[in-house]
Amino acid sequence: MGRSDSYQDLEPLDENSKLAADRASPFQKALGMDTGKYPMDQRIEDKKRGIGRQKHPLVVWALTIIMIGVFINELVVNTRAQGTPVSFKPVVNPMLGPSESALINLGARFPPCMKVVQGLPLTTQIACLNDTANPPDRLCSIEDVCGFGGFHGGEPNQWFRFITPIFLHAGFIHIILNMLAQLTISAQIEREMGSAGFFITYFAAGIFGYVLSYFILMHTDVWRSNVLGGNFSLVGAPSIGASGAIFGTVAVTWVDLFAHWKYQYRPGRKLAIMTVELLFGIALGYIPYVDNFAHLGGLCMGLLVGTTLYPVISPTKRHKLVMWAFRLAAIPLATVLFVVLIRNFYTSDPYAACSGCRYLSCIPTASNNYCQGTGFNTNTTTGGSSI
Repeated sequence: MGRSDSYQDLEPLDENSKLAADRASPFQKALGMDTGKYPMDQRIEDKKRGIGRQKHPLVVWALTIIMIGVFINELVVNTRAQGTPVSFKPVVNPMLGPSESALINLGARFPPCMKVVQGLPLTTQIACLNDTANPPDRLCSIEDVCGFGGFHGGEPNQWFRFITPIFLHAGFIHIILNMLAQLTISAQIEREMGSAGFFITYFAAGIFGYVLSYFILMHTDVWRSNVLGGNFSLVGAPSIGASGAIFGTVAVTWVDLFAHWKYQYRPGRKLAIMTVELLFGIALGYIPYVDNFAHLGGLCMGLLVGTTLYPVISPTKRHKLVMWAFRLAAIPLATVLFVVLIRNFYTSDPYAACSGCRYLSCIPTASNNYCQGTGFNTNTTTGGSSI
């Protein structure tokens, strides 16, 4: 998004001028303090040419290979269960991928696997992985479908589902779109930030997106006859995908735009294009199988962590002071958000509901009970995963 401007008319760079920066500590590099005797003019030229701290996006390449491997395993699991890699029965997965039950079994963020959900007790029967009938005629317990050894006789607490969904994808359409974005936008951000800073930003955004989504889903008092206006999203649908993490890297492009406004080529035009692209990405959160809360959570955390770790060129003391002020504010804010939301995940403290927030990720229709309730129907099998 907005990373395609080129500056090929500049002269070749003097690589020797970067030797001092290369001797900086990892901590200095992470906070953009690795300039050493690296000339300011040279840094500005590098910025304009899109040259960052490293030549190859190693983390992006590794993540892409892992995600493709995981997706192949998803297809194998669904083939063993239903006889086909893509779920066509009882309903067609619009993303052309495995069934919901298979995605849950492989590690999707599904609240009933993570905590006792009022409205979806452990006695609830849901479609087994091998079910192909609608209504389902092969029913399994939530514990069986959640897999990973079950709940060991206790309450569900598969906390790792805040992380595993990042590596899963709902189908061919989903993984192709995400990998295209990851190999372009995210790859360029890694080149500019370096692998260490990128790794922290990517996973902080990805995990926070699911934490925020879960918090919004679980802390609205929908279960008491919709007393406080219903839930924000549909808690009965699994959620998967790297979209939140990728949105976090998109957020870093906004940090770059505003921190380096005068070094950008036609910044006003770039701002307009990035705004349209961002609105388009948020609009995708309204189609089936998409979770806007994971997108918005990833975007929020990407802004905070990106502000802290992205290497910013500060030509004046005032600019440097402003950037450090933002960094000193972003670090505790990001920490507090993580601590508060994860704490609330393990408690039952009431949350002051926002009656309209559910519509940020849901268009009311008869098929989703007009965005009310859990979005889970034990009588039919419906595609309701989020990405």
